[in-house]
Amino acid sequence: MGFEFALLIPLAPFALGALWIWTRHQSKMAEKYGHLPKGVDADTDRMREEMRYLKERVAVLEQITTDGHSTRQLESEIEQLRDR
Repeated sequence: MGFEFALLIPLAPFALGALWIWTRHQSKMAEKYGHLPKGVDADTDRMREEMRYLKERVAVLEQITTDGHSTRQLESEIEQLRDR
């Protein structure tokens, strides 16, 4: 048994090299064809929705601050938005 194991030791670098090449190939194919690990798509969609919501909120705030309203109008608009 020890002799057979000794014969496998010189083959270890070749096996590790083949494993590295195969792993790299698999990751390239996943990127190319869009195969993602389970759970990533749901998280990505949730984050996209959240980003869209936050961008809309920022756009509203920018519009409020750049309209040139008086301070009282600005305060009332902010309160109206908070009440939503």
